[in-house]
Amino acid sequence: MNKLSPPTDARLLDAQAMQTLKEVATEFAAFNSAASGKAGPNRDPASIFTSVVADAVDRPQAEVATHGDKPQQGADAFAAHIVWLSQAALLPGRSYLLKAGGQTVGAMVTELKYRLDAGTLEHLAAKELHRNEVAFINLATADPIAFAPYEENRVAGGFILIDRHSNATVAAGMIRFALRRAANTYFQSFEVTKTARARLNGQKPVLLWFTGLSGAGKSTIANSLEQKLHGLGRRTFVLDGDNVRHGLNRDLGFTEADRVENIRRVAEVAKLFVEAGLITIVSFISPFRAEREMARELVGPDEFIEIFVDTPLEICEQRDPKGLYKKARRGELRNFTGLDSPYERPERPELILDSSNERAEDLADHVIALLRQRGMLRSDGSAGLADSHLPFDYRPRHRRCRAQLGQSGHGDESQ
Repeated sequence: MNKLSPPTDARLLDAQAMQTLKEVATEFAAFNSAASGKAGPNRDPASIFTSVVADAVDRPQAEVATHGDKPQQGADAFAAHIVWLSQAALLPGRSYLLKAGGQTVGAMVTELKYRLDAGTLEHLAAKELHRNEVAFINLATADPIAFAPYEENRVAGGFILIDRHSNATVAAGMIRFALRRAANTYFQSFEVTKTARARLNGQKPVLLWFTGLSGAGKSTIANSLEQKLHGLGRRTFVLDGDNVRHGLNRDLGFTEADRVENIRRVAEVAKLFVEAGLITIVSFISPFRAEREMARELVGPDEFIEIFVDTPLEICEQRDPKGLYKKARRGELRNFTGLDSPYERPERPELILDSSNERAEDLADHVIALLRQRGMLRSDGSAGLADSHLPFDYRPRHRRCRAQLGQSGHGDESQ
């Protein structure tokens, strides 16, 4: 039997994706409905996707071979059609898990190329994707995966995205082709390593990530902490939300999508500073858990310390040194964290600072104490890189301290 070539016309691919992925969404909704009985309680969403996709695409040509004998390729960047299955919107730049066959890797949507109109297949501009919407996207994975274009191999070309926090399936998709970047960019190795830089600096690099509401005092504590570390002869750098938005992130606003991209960029920059062997201090509201966990995963398991400045909203609003809360209450600022934009509290931060009873300088001392406990600030000035017995995997993850900042906390809603 002659094999038919897979379709390559973009509009035909859009039409196939819309037909297939709408059926995936319908089947997925039935799976999640307790009253439907359409799927058994133990059925994996990935199996739903596989069965629906295998049955739905090219349905009139079901007897035609699917070109499964073609060799699979390896890549870490793709163009794909997806259907979004979650009530929470898809935000480009957010980190998910991608499951394709037996492979599971970290992944993120790097660009929403366009959303498809369900009736006309018109290409619509979009910054977010909502439930049951179908779109054409660029996708990047943390590691290369074996794949085949969906038209050639339905199993190797199909995938699902999984929320890292809830473990829920949030999207299903069809890989169309690898992006050129995947085949033409490589990691360059250099002889001077992070370990060598750390030894030269006489310290163990670490990423100290301050998170909390605007006005909580993150920048005030970070400033005091850096001064103390500088006095100890440590090499440091502070990445502050306001400062970064004056340069690298000047093009970003305050929508949820822009906030995700804001944190993605600063996390990548912070990773480079850790690679340089520095004690890196990040002071950002960073309201979403997913992005904070993404930042954690960019560095080594013993190189990230999440510090939650747990200042109650009413105290932050009383301080309001820049008048941002007043503007937000008057409706002059939209998407203000803690009021009309959510803040997701850390669940297991390494350190919690409660700013009601102690000064910022004392809070900074609590951070330094934790660094010493973890072997990151040795009194002899050495980096401590050879001390494998040190308790880097400190449990329980968080400690709670109390502090008083008065009215000196920075208002940092730019984050």
